Formats: sequence, structure tokens, C-alpha cells
Amino acid sequence: MKRDIHPAEYRQVIFEDSTSGKRFLIASTVRAEKTDTWEDGKEYPVYHVEISSASHPFYTGTAKTIDTAGRVDKFKKRAAAAGSKKKASK
Repeated sequence: MKRDIHPAEYRQVIFEDSTSGKRFLIASTVRAEKTDTWEDGKEYPVYHVEISSASHPFYTGTAKTIDTAGRVDKFKKRAAAAGSKKKASK
């Protein structure tokens, strides 16, 4: 195996799904500000994700709208405004 080719910050990180609350311990180089204790009693960096296999509809088999930034409402307002402009131009 070649020496010094792997990133120095490659370590175990807890990925926490904000939607489902499920947590995964995976090796990663992602930067994380917070730390938390895992089931083994050791402390690891924590990185929050909005969607993981625990909450994604493809894996869960259920459709659920996750709107953390108001994107669905913004889209509906734009679609309604575009629809009223089309009717006015006809």
C-alpha cells in the first residue's frame, strides 16, 4: 500500500438525518463542528444531513414532502403567478 496518499482528516464521523433522527457511523473526511458520543462510548464529530437512506422515499417506499427552506411554497407561488399571466395574455 502506498504511503501518504490518504487524507489526514479521514476518520469516523456520525451522520445524523435531520428528518428521521437516524444516525450512522461512517468513515469520512467531511468537516464537522459538533461532536457527540456514539453507542460505543467514544466521542465523534457529528455531521447533519437532510436526507439519508432512512428518510429517502426510494428506500422507505413512502412519499413524503420535506420542505426545510420553504421551497415548495415558493414554487407554488411562482406557478400561480405564471398561470395568471398566461390567462391574462390570452
